[in-house]
Amino acid sequence: MIDFLKELFNQYSQSDTLDIYFEVIAVIFGFLSVWYSKNNNILVFPTGMISTSIFVYLLFKWSLLGDMMINAYYFIMSIYGWFYWSRGNNEKPAPISVVNKYDKKIIAILLLSSSIFVSLVYTLFEKWDSFVSYIDVLTTAVFFAAMWLMAKRKVQSWNFWIFANIISIPLYAHKGLAFTSLQYFIFTLIAIAGYYKWKNIYNKQNLTV
Repeated sequence: MIDFLKELFNQYSQSDTLDIYFEVIAVIFGFLSVWYSKNNNILVFPTGMISTSIFVYLLFKWSLLGDMMINAYYFIMSIYGWFYWSRGNNEKPAPISVVNKYDKKIIAILLLSSSIFVSLVYTLFEKWDSFVSYIDVLTTAVFFAAMWLMAKRKVQSWNFWIFANIISIPLYAHKGLAFTSLQYFIFTLIAIAGYYKWKNIYNKQNLTV
């Protein structure tokens, strides 16, 4: 176990100290954002915006274009989500709901369009150099759909988060981002808890209608 940790964090030996600090700060605010999301707290958005803005800078610097676009998209959708969640009354945000036929169409469009767009970006910058590029396209598409569903307060957003987080754990470890890989492991655990909590909230809402 000790040898594994040494090998994992040895990947930072050639990294700029400032970039390591930035990554740790982004990870901390990422944790806060997911935790607030699980607890149905609107602070998910400002904390998430801090995390994603830092990751946009770092991922651009590390030429991880798909991941960079995910975080840029998160930042934009956080603005929309912040507004949408605030549409409820002064005491409660807009209610949690489940996907409908319209949502399913949007999900399909997001998955397809984001996959095509990221693939074109990788082709333009000639980044199809390993299997990581293909996995990056997949996770980008799933995360795009997850963030839209989260902003719309859909229970099923957590299914997408769980799936993409699980894939991201070994992906970021392979990329040499140990702290971010650990972040996605914890994100997976929180996402599972978030799914059950949101589902219970949704069921209680229906009982009181």
